[in-house]
Amino acid sequence: MIGILALQGAFQEHADALKNLSAEYKLIRNKSDLENKFDGLILPGGESTVQRKLAKELGLLEHLRKMIKNDIPVLGTCAGLILLSQEIAGGEETAFGTLPVAVCRNAYGRQLGSFSAVGNVGNISDFPMRFIRAPYIEKILSDDVEILNVTDNKITAVKYKNQIGVSFHPELTTDLRLHQMFLNL
Repeated sequence: MIGILALQGAFQEHADALKNLSAEYKLIRNKSDLENKFDGLILPGGESTVQRKLAKELGLLEHLRKMIKNDIPVLGTCAGLILLSQEIAGGEETAFGTLPVAVCRNAYGRQLGSFSAVGNVGNISDFPMRFIRAPYIEKILSDDVEILNVTDNKITAVKYKNQIGVSFHPELTTDLRLHQMFLNL
């Protein structure tokens, strides 16, 4: 069963993708939801500051951090990438801090700066990517981080041990290959 952080953002779209892949999931909204045994975790796009604040207030932050550090596979998309990151440009407070990268929030500007691209993500070719007020990865902080995608000379997807972090929204496309890559972890 895959846990999907469902405090804010595009969690339902991730649930729909998992459903289309016949994968079981549970939405994580409060501490009692963590009593389930999870095989993976999805941190959706949305507003990272709101998600961090709510996860902390609801007592989820430390529990989820422990799960990630104990090697549960995790997929962080857009805001989820920011939540995973060890550093955020401008010195903003981090959430989980388990992914050794430094990100720049809203790097492509406001909503009007949103765009679509097609590119390779690891061994997935011609993947449709939707960037919405997207971050990008400014700096890799460990040699163990594998770069999966570079778009417009910016790092937009990485893999580190059990974690996949992407700047874009795979859940907003009909292409399920990135979710399948995550499930294969």
